[in-house]
Amino acid sequence: MSKPYSHASTHTPSSSSEARFLHLQSANNSLIVQLDPVPAIVYWGSQFNRDHALSQEMFDAPVGQARLDSHIPLALCPEQGRGDFGSPGIEGHRNGKDWGPVFQLTAVTDSLSSATLTLSDPRAALEINIYLELDEDTDVLMLKQQLINIGCNNYTVNRFALTLPFDETFSDIITFHGRWSHEFQTQRTPLEHSGFIQENRRGRTSHESFPGIIALPPSSNDLTGDVLGMHFGWSGNHRLQARVKSDGRRYLQAEALLAPGEVVLAPCESFETPTMYAVFTSHGLNSMMQKFHQYVRSSVLHFPQSMVRPVHFNTWEGMYFDHQPQRIIDMASAVARLGVERFILDDGWFLNRDGETRALGDWRVDKRKYPDGLKPVVDHINQLGMEFGLWVEPEMVSKDSIVFREHPDWMLGLDTLGYTQPSGRYQYVLDLQNLDAYHYLLVSLDTLLTEHNIAYLKWDMNRELVQAGHALSAAYHGQTLALYKLIDDLKARHPYVEIESCASGGGRIDYEVLKRTHRFWTSDCNDALERQTIQHGMQYFFPPEVMGSHIGPRQSHTTRRCHDMSFRGITALFGHMGAELDPVGLEDNELRAFARYIGLHKQYRPLLHHGNCFNLPSHDPNTRIHGVTDDTVTLLAVAQLAMPKYAQGGRLRLPVLCPDKRYRIDILDAPSAFSSTMKHKPAWMVKPLTFQGDQLIRIGLSLPIMDPESAMLLSFTLV
Repeated sequence: MSKPYSHASTHTPSSSSEARFLHLQSANNSLIVQLDPVPAIVYWGSQFNRDHALSQEMFDAPVGQARLDSHIPLALCPEQGRGDFGSPGIEGHRNGKDWGPVFQLTAVTDSLSSATLTLSDPRAALEINIYLELDEDTDVLMLKQQLINIGCNNYTVNRFALTLPFDETFSDIITFHGRWSHEFQTQRTPLEHSGFIQENRRGRTSHESFPGIIALPPSSNDLTGDVLGMHFGWSGNHRLQARVKSDGRRYLQAEALLAPGEVVLAPCESFETPTMYAVFTSHGLNSMMQKFHQYVRSSVLHFPQSMVRPVHFNTWEGMYFDHQPQRIIDMASAVARLGVERFILDDGWFLNRDGETRALGDWRVDKRKYPDGLKPVVDHINQLGMEFGLWVEPEMVSKDSIVFREHPDWMLGLDTLGYTQPSGRYQYVLDLQNLDAYHYLLVSLDTLLTEHNIAYLKWDMNRELVQAGHALSAAYHGQTLALYKLIDDLKARHPYVEIESCASGGGRIDYEVLKRTHRFWTSDCNDALERQTIQHGMQYFFPPEVMGSHIGPRQSHTTRRCHDMSFRGITALFGHMGAELDPVGLEDNELRAFARYIGLHKQYRPLLHHGNCFNLPSHDPNTRIHGVTDDTVTLLAVAQLAMPKYAQGGRLRLPVLCPDKRYRIDILDAPSAFSSTMKHKPAWMVKPLTFQGDQLIRIGLSLPIMDPESAMLLSFTLV
């Protein structure tokens, strides 16, 4: 688990009433685990007094006709051997035997906020450790399990899942779907019978199936109501389920999705699940989001230096593969004047990399393009006061490369059996469990970082895994663990280098990879309209400072849609800001606009990257209202995503403000088209005015009439 247990006591379960329950607490929550006949969460919600003993009779349940003759608890590890007909917590066998284990609780170690439960089935020769921990400050629950083979023969693990029950009143779920350049799309659907299942078999977290689910009653919204949010911290294949049993009980389940024969435990070996992270709150989706953000900031993110997040410039959409040192030097000089603080040289710098069909794996500087090496470029960028970053894609290999021609056996797959797997983006994957390939990559990256003043690696991963085999066995799970080890080993040698998890933008975004990295490339799509929905979905789980958000060219690289600078700038403001285009030759007014939004981001960066994010409801489904707040100022964006539903914009009410304080309203940025959309503007838009907080909360302000695909930026400052 993420923190060591403290003030723990270890005991063997007894039959006394007091020993039947564990009562864990955090700042606002209580979690009750009933221990007998099998460990099961029977309550998770708002905190109550743990000094008052719990009665077994409170949780006694009826037994219906035409069913088993006793009540079967919804266990932390459900067992079909006990008569649970839902999705089991464990499935496996020992050469066809020991397939139906029934575990007994043998030991408990617990403290105020954490517990380890040990279960054993000596007949099946298996042992399970269940780890529960409530983060005392943020209320985030961490759930993890370990399976140990205590027998004399190998045990094959088919499934090992984490199970979390939730209240029967939570009859809605919010799930996440998407695709490349259209990630983190949300859908809210009823959950009344049967259930929802999501499977990801792409070998990385994926654009399509982000591992997160939110459960809530139909009445809950951004501002009010009970909410349970869950994220599965794993960068590989996974299965998520939200199920309703025939008796109405509900549960979430999360597991690493294992290929046949992928995990076989020798005697005394163990297998651990990834960690499930979950939050319960009684104060709506905003509260859930803020708790996840606070937890990520305190317990997941580990920046190598205590510093503000530097504004990025990435060369990809500015020059693609056309690398010319003088051109890059000119670009660096231009963006330094705009206020950029970190310059990233993207794909195309290494040996023979003239396009996307060749050279991946040959991680040496191309002397044709850089006859004097990278050092003159890096030195110039550093002299301008900017950090230098470099794009790499270590997991990938092109068949048209030196490394593949010399080591075709390093490729992940089953080609030695005569199969031919399809290429993806004209590339294939290196087998990170092959020790020679692993060592080659570690040495190559270490050499680059040792020989150059590189402060940042943009670590890309541009294809899915197909028929992923190591030594002829399935290797999806092992490839993910080997990736973690490669990053860990590289960071041990270069602890001050920051790493971005890119993966085609959006393809590898989860808490486990974030423990090793410092930023996500949210999406390859810089289209501001698409980014509004992508960033909205992502921010349920991740704070703005890890969400790469760039101002791109006026015409989007991925959608060919055009937006003015105001919409692009305001959209990029609410993340880890950057720019991605060719600044050389831009008109002066465009350059001034870039500098303006970069300046705004720097001005409000402490708030953006440390404040509390929120979303506000709108009577128009095409209007998105969101922002960030602290004790002194609230920064708010109003984005009109499509044609307004009504002729009037409705009222802007701000429940995030303090009712007994007074606030000055400033318009920081607004569309130039306002002069055309309105003959008369609301008075608060004409000059700065001050209002009482309770009036802004309850009465609110008239919103302007806005064009589709436009945004305005407001601040509410305490006076």
